[in-house]
Amino acid sequence: MIWAIGDIQGCYKPLKKLLQKIKFNPKKDKLWIAGDLVNRGKGSLETLEYLYSIKDSIEVVLGNHDIALMGAYYGIKKSNATIEPILRSPKAKELIGWLRRQKFLHIDRDLGYCMAHAGISPSFDLKMAAKESKRLEKSLQGAGVKEWLVKMFDGGIEYYDPDASDIDAQRYAIASFVRMRFCDSDGRFDFGPKGSPESESTATSSIVPWYQFPHRRDIELKIIFGHWSTLGLYSNSDVYSLDTGCVWSGKLTAIRIDDGSEEVVEVDCIN
Repeated sequence: MIWAIGDIQGCYKPLKKLLQKIKFNPKKDKLWIAGDLVNRGKGSLETLEYLYSIKDSIEVVLGNHDIALMGAYYGIKKSNATIEPILRSPKAKELIGWLRRQKFLHIDRDLGYCMAHAGISPSFDLKMAAKESKRLEKSLQGAGVKEWLVKMFDGGIEYYDPDASDIDAQRYAIASFVRMRFCDSDGRFDFGPKGSPESESTATSSIVPWYQFPHRRDIELKIIFGHWSTLGLYSNSDVYSLDTGCVWSGKLTAIRIDDGSEEVVEVDCIN
């Protein structure tokens, strides 16, 4: 079986409860994890250690909180009480090294799905998105990772410019993969609103969720994403949103993606 799971954010006990409920067996089953493995939840270290222990049975895309953890490891971002145990762990170098080798976009044409933490920019087709993901991954795995992260944390680029510098192109790409929610009528990202599409679109009629942008380029696979707890569990023919707010006392959600059923299994999140 192959299951996709939404944002864990260090909620280790709900994760284990969910895996027990779906009868996950790492020897024969596979997990897709839609980013934000850590931060805010009380079991961030335990979550990371467990996922690392089954690394051959999972596909991970990086989320904004995973990038922030790396920033804290390299002294660029402030630490906090939930990720400090990771930074102090004797396995910190090994765990961060493993995170650095993860993707921003995972594609499986046979299954008919792809996955990115926040989604895929409306300006990208799948070929462009794959190319940008590879470029980011090369930078993240490079010797100059600390300096590169500083540039990435300098602020997201809101609009796609085919003539942008390499760094600005990467800042746009990383923003699309880990931060975007809304676009304005010109396709620019609006990073401010974090509420549900109904509440934010009512308050600001000029913005729409990225997946509803009218000129979004065609992606031939269904996009699995997380990042948007106020959107919650949402599906249409093009996308599947899986962040159901576990760390906010919501639920942790999995969907089955190998048999066409998209069976949903959820657990309540009590840390």
